[in-house]
Amino acid sequence: MKWWDSGAATEVNCPLQSAFLQFVSPAIEIPCYACFLLLLKRYREAQLCFLIMCSVKVAIIGGGLVGLSTAVCISESIPQCSVTVIAERFSPDTTSDVAAGVLIPHTFPGTPVQQQMRWFQETFDYLLSICNSAEAADAGILLLSGLKRNGGHVHAGKIQDLWDLHGQFDIVVNCSGLGSRELLGDMKVYPVQGQVLKVQAPWLTHFIRDGTGSTYIYPGISNVTLGGTRVKDTWSLAPDASVSKEIFDRCCALEPSLQVVKETKERVGLRPTRTTVRVEKEVLLQNGRRLNVVHNYGHGGGGFSVHRGTAKEATHLVGEFVNSMRSTSTKSKL
Repeated sequence: MKWWDSGAATEVNCPLQSAFLQFVSPAIEIPCYACFLLLLKRYREAQLCFLIMCSVKVAIIGGGLVGLSTAVCISESIPQCSVTVIAERFSPDTTSDVAAGVLIPHTFPGTPVQQQMRWFQETFDYLLSICNSAEAADAGILLLSGLKRNGGHVHAGKIQDLWDLHGQFDIVVNCSGLGSRELLGDMKVYPVQGQVLKVQAPWLTHFIRDGTGSTYIYPGISNVTLGGTRVKDTWSLAPDASVSKEIFDRCCALEPSLQVVKETKERVGLRPTRTTVRVEKEVLLQNGRRLNVVHNYGHGGGGFSVHRGTAKEATHLVGEFVNSMRSTSTKSKL
């Protein structure tokens, strides 16, 4: 007689026995004690996996396009994680707000071409799906609203040391751009200053760009961006009036109708440039402590063109950490 056919087990009041019946076929002859041990093992595994998945806290450092895209991607792909974005500045005061935001392939010399192509294709497909959706008109605010809709949090503040987050978060995703010089001591990332003008020219509906890309006119939803400059290793965020005049004159040469523009706004941003875009995971160790870190920075002027692709890759790396944590905790507590 099987144990579940005995009088004592006919009334299944124990949740462990009820769960076990979902795993083991009645056709399998297993002694009662063995059944109980197997059930207990599976119950503990399921319980631990559930607790671990629900308790993984992820901090995103950086509130620009790359940081917010990564946060949204993690919250969509690993919904059991609690995601918090921490940044010193948010829109409209980020480098992403200065950029025109045009989908043009950029070259990252130290990154494999196939990887760059995949990032670009994934970003293109993602943006195309938005363009063809009912949310197209609100695309500029989708990142923050999408993050909050998925239960994410946003916190204003500056992180001086990654270890300051230890104990509060299980995984830290570094999307700090140029901040990685100070935060990590990564001198491979450097600024490329860009100055642009924002003007009102609603009659322009198509972009214009010269052969080198040094002069461009990009219509947006609320304004038209005229550019631009690329000055390596310059940290100043102060606009230069003479540079603004030069940009305006160059753009007027491409599009004479701009000469009637009455008001211009000068904007300066620093592109966080690196020969190799850094998208990788790292385990930091200090005095017996462990901090799981995923890096996603160094996109230079190509952040918009690959932001979704690198966000997906960073999310995959976060998932590897989560699975590793789950496996380690299960083995240690059973």
